[in-house]
Amino acid sequence: MVEVKQVDLPDQMIRAIARQVEAERERRAKVIHAEGEYMAAEKLSMAAEQIQKQPLAIQLRYLQTLVEIGTEKNTTVVFPVPLDMLTSLTKVIDNLPARDGKPPA
Repeated sequence: MVEVKQVDLPDQMIRAIARQVEAERERRAKVIHAEGEYMAAEKLSMAAEQIQKQPLAIQLRYLQTLVEIGTEKNTTVVFPVPLDMLTSLTKVIDNLPARDGKPPA
């Protein structure tokens, strides 16, 4: 039987091994991150399906978000308005008579 007490490796070989270990660590981290992104995408897809089945769910979620914003003691609340509502409003404004009594051009 032979017993090895000490092995000396050149510095260049030690650095090469260290780079390989670091690359493997980064690879594993990227795989774990990708798996997490995949699971998040699946959950979002499931949530979208549920919301599609119950259209009021998105309104409830919207109101819940506004409540959460309000409880954080913010002085500014961003209140998003659906674009179709803005389009309807501009049509109504365009159809209003002018103040001088003349119809809009």
